[in-house]
Amino acid sequence: MNLRKRNRPAAEVNTSAMNDIMFFLMLFFLIASTVTNPNVIKLLLPKSDTGQSVSKKTVTISVTKDLEYFLDKQQVPVTELEARLQGLKQQTDELTIVLYVDRTVAIQDVVQIMDIANRMAIKLVLATEPK
Repeated sequence: MNLRKRNRPAAEVNTSAMNDIMFFLMLFFLIASTVTNPNVIKLLLPKSDTGQSVSKKTVTISVTKDLEYFLDKQQVPVTELEARLQGLKQQTDELTIVLYVDRTVAIQDVVQIMDIANRMAIKLVLATEPK
């Protein structure tokens, strides 16, 4: 019987691939943490059975250079604009108008729509393009 000690090779675990994986995971979490908004305050709000949701709606009014008025992509004469806005305002609590006007349109035509919004107490935003 052979009772001599045998020279067995030592077991090795190669961890170089694990280092690469850990580096990529660390890089992913660093990038993902900068994307999140740190200024958000998370709150657990109380629940209510009788609460009402506030409906907000935006309406677009577009004025072309030929003084054609469009209310949500539907052509409307300027004389009917106020009546249609009144019908939309009755459907929602808060209505906001986004006004798209061609740059060649006279300012008086823009002010006419602003006056309609002011009489009806509707918020109005003038849409622009970035430079």
